[in-house]
Amino acid sequence: MANANLFNAKTAKNDEFYTQYADIQKEINDYLDYDSNVFRGKTVLLPCDDPEWSNFTKFFAQNFELLGLKKIISTSYAPESKNYKIPYQPTLFETVQPYYSPDKTKTNGKIFILERDITGDNRINIDDLEWQYLEGDGDFRSKEIRQLRNEADIIVTNPPFSLFREFMAWVMEAEKQFIIIGNMNAITYKEIFPLIKENRIWLGNGFNHGNAYFRIEIQREYADGVYDENTNLVKFRNCCWFTNIDHGRRHQPLQLMTMAENFKHSKHKGVRGRKEYIHYENYDAIEVPFTDAIPSDYDGIMGVPISFLDKYCPEQFEIIGQTQGDSGKELGLTPFDRELKKLNPSLRDGQLYYMENGFPQKPFARILIRKKTVIK
Repeated sequence: MANANLFNAKTAKNDEFYTQYADIQKEINDYLDYDSNVFRGKTVLLPCDDPEWSNFTKFFAQNFELLGLKKIISTSYAPESKNYKIPYQPTLFETVQPYYSPDKTKTNGKIFILERDITGDNRINIDDLEWQYLEGDGDFRSKEIRQLRNEADIIVTNPPFSLFREFMAWVMEAEKQFIIIGNMNAITYKEIFPLIKENRIWLGNGFNHGNAYFRIEIQREYADGVYDENTNLVKFRNCCWFTNIDHGRRHQPLQLMTMAENFKHSKHKGVRGRKEYIHYENYDAIEVPFTDAIPSDYDGIMGVPISFLDKYCPEQFEIIGQTQGDSGKELGLTPFDRELKKLNPSLRDGQLYYMENGFPQKPFARILIRKKTVIK
């Protein structure tokens, strides 16, 4: 249900969801626990942001000295340039300034900079934010924002879901460190998965219990139980943090049972009581439908859910590939018998399938992994 809502938001380009302060703090703390100096002396760019709406600038500004930052640059997108229009009213924060412009506030983005004490209280915090209008609308693809990207060391934001592919390419082009929120399904994108396989991108600490709650700028239609009109929050279960900054949880090996122990003790009915794991018909690998059901004593290739990456330890497992789209063809998945199409019309060359009770079954998106022989 939440996936459908996210897809609808992406399709309609109404995909601005504002991250909660506590979620930002929880995520950043995990990097600090691993390396307390990870932000020290760094310039952080917060594109797709605005401290009048977003908590990213608020968090980094309030913790400027604690993190040891050199500079914060935050940019916002002009209201008139958005794909959907809502009544826009500038805040007092903007209108009291002598350089306020009724025209520019609608057509130009803004840039907020924090790097010095302007209040004279010998502290650098959110009260020292300085801002001005950008020359353009604040689109991250513009030359103006690209120059800011090149100046930064770390990029942190929650970009529009509809532009995730393009935004990630924009970040990787500049070879910057980043912490970015995205759709879990982005793992299977042909532009993203190779970077994950090569350990150039990995998942961050994540949201509490896998539930991400975002504030929205305007009211939209959501399924029952997803949007809470009392809190004005929207819940998604398929959002995660993408990063290339190390954190401790990434190096914690999964504690797993042997194959025999899974058949006897697994909490999953589809595993407990079996005598063997299902083997795919078109690839030499076994089907493991749950991450906690990965057998510790199996040395061959296994197909696991994409949510495995949330617990992936690169010292414990090797990623072989994934089987969405045409990726499976590149891995050598053999074509299915055309007679099987009569039993399961969804079968597609390049995707995994197995036989169960005489019928071909196609699992959900799978990542192919193999256990490493030595864990250091």
